[in-house]
Amino acid sequence: VQLVESGGGLVQPGGSLRLSCAASGFPFRSYGMSWYRQAPGKERELVASITSTGGRTNYADSLKGRFTISRDNAKNTVYLQMNSLKPEDTAVYYCRAHTSFYEYWGQGTQVTVSS
Repeated sequence: VQLVESGGGLVQPGGSLRLSCAASGFPFRSYGMSWYRQAPGKERELVASITSTGGRTNYADSLKGRFTISRDNAKNTVYLQMNSLKPEDTAVYYCRAHTSFYEYWGQGTQVTVSS
């Protein structure tokens, strides 16, 4: 099982990034997917989630309108589009695959928002 995040980096405030999480080794289209983030000295928090079919999404209240989660089951990939980035969005972003019985985590990708 592998979840490999990519797309992180350094961006200026107000900029955008799109994170990708490529999955392999499990039936991706049967799993819900989520993005989490963890800032230095803080607990890991849920950013957004999407159901296995992509029919429903959920976001942290503070991020609604700026972040968009999506998935492509043909490519076994989940995305996180992040717009209007703020310094407080700086964190390591992780993707998680989950069902009622299993969960898998990626290794994370660093996002730094700074001028």
